[in-house]
Amino acid sequence: MLALAVALGAFGAHGLRGRIDEYRMSIYEKAVFYHFIHGLGMLIAAILPKTGTFTNFAATWVCALLLAGIVLFSGSLYVLAITGHRWLGAITPFGGVCFIAGWSALAWFLLRH
Repeated sequence: MLALAVALGAFGAHGLRGRIDEYRMSIYEKAVFYHFIHGLGMLIAAILPKTGTFTNFAATWVCALLLAGIVLFSGSLYVLAITGHRWLGAITPFGGVCFIAGWSALAWFLLRH
């Protein structure tokens, strides 16, 4: 996920600059930012079982929710920025809900432990 975030960020910086307007570029940059931050969250959640502070079950749930958020939130923003199809913005909030659920699950599982 992190490598993909870097690759998509580079594509935006070098392949899209000058091809899309500043508003759409800002949407693309927001997609990369959220993709990268939540990719880091997945990495952290995946490491926690190795420390004994988290179960594999918990890590799987947190990572799955964060992945769903990346696909729905960042994915819809990537496509929106590139195509300009505004109706894709209706999908974005579902990704935000997945992000919230993923971080909430992380907190829940840590507090339960």
